[in-house]
Amino acid sequence: MADKVVTIRTRKSMTNRLLSKKQFVIDVLHPGRPNVCKAQFKDSNAIFVFKFGTHFGRGKSTRFGLIYDSVENAKKYEPKYWLIRNGLDTKVEKSRKQLKERKNRAKKICGVNKTKAGDVAKAGKKK
Repeated sequence: MADKVVTIRTRKSMTNRLLSKKQFVIDVLHPGRPNVCKAQFKDSNAIFVFKFGTHFGRGKSTRFGLIYDSVENAKKYEPKYWLIRNGLDTKVEKSRKQLKERKNRAKKICGVNKTKAGDVAKAGKKK
């Protein structure tokens, strides 16, 4: 089976100097193919491609992309789950028991200190 031709076009591109990135919309024309793999768009770790939308029966997809000036800027500004998805960070595994215990400790505390429920409970056990 011959390899089908894929055409990539960018539009709506803009440079965001404040966040050290370029953002754009990618139009991918892939006639005769169901879709194109996300890995084909990534040349480095500073490129993030997401929001895939395939137009049914047209051989066309639309995507949104970000290119950061450096990997350090990407780690600084992007959400942690994006970094984990792109292999720039590791996921911290917590057991269900730990999550449930923290939830129950937070129930006993009122106000702003709910976010610090784990720290408050630990301090109480030390006394």
